Amino acid sequence: MTERTLLPSVQVQGGALVLPAGLGNLDAYITAVNRIPMLSAEEEISLARGYREQGDLGCAGKLVLSHLRLVVAVARNYLGYGLPHADLIQEGNIGLMKAVKRFDPDRGVRLVSFALHWIKAEIHEFILRNWRLVKVATTKAQRKLFFNLRSLKQRAGAMSREEIEGVARELNVKPEEVAEMETRMSGGEVALEARPDETSAEEFAPIHYLTDSSNEPGAVIERQRQDWMQSEGIAEALASLDSRSRRVIEARWLDENSDGSVGTATLHELAKEYGVSAERIRQIEAKALRTMRGALAAYA
Repeated sequence: MTERTLLPSVQVQGGALVLPAGLGNLDAYITAVNRIPMLSAEEEISLARGYREQGDLGCAGKLVLSHLRLVVAVARNYLGYGLPHADLIQEGNIGLMKAVKRFDPDRGVRLVSFALHWIKAEIHEFILRNWRLVKVATTKAQRKLFFNLRSLKQRAGAMSREEIEGVARELNVKPEEVAEMETRMSGGEVALEARPDETSAEEFAPIHYLTDSSNEPGAVIERQRQDWMQSEGIAEALASLDSRSRRVIEARWLDENSDGSVGTATLHELAKEYGVSAERIRQIEAKALRTMRGALAAYA
């Protein structure tokens, strides 16, 4: 048996608590649950034992129904997070059913006190899942700080240093932790994809520049081609030249010097080496480069 199949007269469909037909909107639901009579301590103990010892779902149903007004009251305290009241109530109802399933009447505690923790816990989880696209609190300590900080903030804008230190003292945490959570809570959200009405070519959603294209087939092939061009391709192209042309290309473009620079030989230096004019060296270089480009193009 699960919390979502706990009651015969109160059904759970798709995670939603459905009371008998006849309840329309949220106001009608709240009016209906407020009319359900409260249980006396003796009735509560009797019903709890009936469910705990005999598995009587009818007893469990009465326990839940009589405490639905508690969920409504608790959920109302969390309307400031901008989430639908009906959704908050629904999550609180799930917490109430979990509490009924675990309630032990022999501990001397009323169900209203025991269920309060479960109701709040379920609503807290719902808020943290839905209040921001990115979770603002993941650890138990961060969750406690999240809910306390929201109630302690004095204004909507950014907190001053004095306010941060005051909250830190009250919650017994470090000011840095308060500042970090305040930043998370006040941070805006940016859609990954552009809205349909954003048709301007100058408007780019983050999805356009967050995409990793390094592993696309075209990019992989291009990298392989570049790698070959820088190693085997250059070597094969140089092999297609005569010795003088190869010497000119290596001296002008490839030879590494002591200072780390590459190919710094001038036309005049090479002209003196071969006993020709600088113009002749330039012609040799131009022809050699054309020959190499042809060899590389043929490979590609």
